[in-house]
Amino acid sequence: MRATVLHAPRDVRVEDRPVPTLQHPTDAVIRTVVTCVCGSDLWDYRGVNEVAGPTPGGHEYVGIVEEVGSEVTGIKPGQLVVGSFFASDNTCPHCENGYQTNCVHREFVGGAQAEYVRVPLADGTLVHVPGDVADAYLPSLLACSDVMGTGWYAAVAAQVQPGHTVVVVGDGAVGLCAVIAAREMGAERIIAMSRHEPRQKLAREFGATDIVAERGDEGVARIKELTGGIGADAVLECVGTSDSMRQSLNSTRPGGNVGFVGVPHGVRIDGEELFFSHVALRGGPAPVRAFLPDLVQRVLDGRIDPGKVFDLELPLEQAAEGYKAMDERRAVKALLRP
Repeated sequence: MRATVLHAPRDVRVEDRPVPTLQHPTDAVIRTVVTCVCGSDLWDYRGVNEVAGPTPGGHEYVGIVEEVGSEVTGIKPGQLVVGSFFASDNTCPHCENGYQTNCVHREFVGGAQAEYVRVPLADGTLVHVPGDVADAYLPSLLACSDVMGTGWYAAVAAQVQPGHTVVVVGDGAVGLCAVIAAREMGAERIIAMSRHEPRQKLAREFGATDIVAERGDEGVARIKELTGGIGADAVLECVGTSDSMRQSLNSTRPGGNVGFVGVPHGVRIDGEELFFSHVALRGGPAPVRAFLPDLVQRVLDGRIDPGKVFDLELPLEQAAEGYKAMDERRAVKALLRP
């Protein structure tokens, strides 16, 4: 099969690799219908994260089930499915508490930028998409496998409530999906922080009521100005840098919440400063599987259309261009078709 492999920073190749097979009776193998490049893939692509050797790329997928292990009972060959980037049994105490990305049997699902993918713990990881699904829904279903679920978790972690004022820090795919989540949860005012006109336009389409282009202290000052000097009820941090975290904390009112889902790189938080701020923090790898059934139904019902974050579509063979375009911010998110 054809699959992407990262050999070194900015060296993505599409190569022939063995078709995955069932390794455990709880596995499934799916034929990938659509996959994509994630913003978190860029940490490796840029060399921020060390890559020890040739590494298969991708962790977002929608596909058709080809084969299932002998212990798989809920997923059948021929079904269209979407799953999370972490496999989970969906039955352990952590899963039952809604944190499938901390499942006691969790396993990362990598190598999804490929024609076929092995998915461990298939019954607990994959969600069947019912009915005869039109091709037009595939981008939004693919977004649910990570960025929409991650944006949703940012809003859940920040305890967004009807009537709230919400700030979204980050205008990548996760941040834009977080705008959708805040709108769906009833936020009255949604302030998207973005300096890029196409992303600002999409943020407004998704439900943003205000745009703030300033950054750092100026950005915080602008948020305070918009909120009568108080700060936001909830801030959704969707970047993962020290600057984005500081901006998020300083934009939140005392007693407010920050939901942080950007993978942290170089983030340090001063305990004393946090203590006196009365701001609550919650985040981590989004338990996408907890939200998938609901998000899939919202897509099929036409309530949300997160697939609009894909502004570049390429065949799998041109995956390197997808990485390059996202790295250069010429694209928000690149969809790949095997």
